[in-house]
Amino acid sequence: MRRRDLLIALMNVTALVGTALPQKAATPKEPSKHLLAEENVRELLLLMDTDKSGKITKQEWMKFMEAEFERLDKDKTGELDRKELLQSRVSVTHVRTADLGK
Repeated sequence: MRRRDLLIALMNVTALVGTALPQKAATPKEPSKHLLAEENVRELLLLMDTDKSGKITKQEWMKFMEAEFERLDKDKTGELDRKELLQSRVSVTHVRTADLGK
């Protein structure tokens, strides 16, 4: 999975976990949103958890986000403009406050 895809997955994982519904065992369906979110979390841990503790520290998080910012800042101005954000395909998922505690 590419770094950009992992960033998008990171932005969506809370919403996916919070809105996943249980699947009926009798009807075959595509993998649940919860299972997809779990896979995204595993991949994020592999990428971001540099000390392999099974958790992401604030330092690991900030290092990852700084590297991602540098990658997106094509013109190296220290700022992301509209064009750079559009090219990155980063999307924002609105998460209900009630879902954050789950």
